[in-house]
Amino acid sequence: MQPLVSVIIPSYNRAHLLPRAIESLLQQTHQNWEALIVDDASTDNTSEIVNKYISTDARIRFFPLTKNGGACVARNVGIDNAKGTFVTFLDSDDEYFPRKIELQVKCLQEST
Repeated sequence: MQPLVSVIIPSYNRAHLLPRAIESLLQQTHQNWEALIVDDASTDNTSEIVNKYISTDARIRFFPLTKNGGACVARNVGIDNAKGTFVTFLDSDDEYFPRKIELQVKCLQEST
């Protein structure tokens, strides 16, 4: 069984970039992950974008904040809600190569 990996995605007004980050998770060879998207009180349509993905993939969870606290606060909210054996971060304006999580987990497992 593959270990669960919690991918924390802090976001602030990145609705136009967030789909690229989410799509890169959907393409992962390691499929046992959860995405925790923490919206840092965006004023754009971030929630609309995220809710479309949530409706098709139960691994995606959404944590909208009511007050902007910055990336550190958003990351900590993600950590507090993570269920995975491992935690990793994906910025909302970035993307993962398809084997990123697979290789990261392999490296971590081999080092213990």
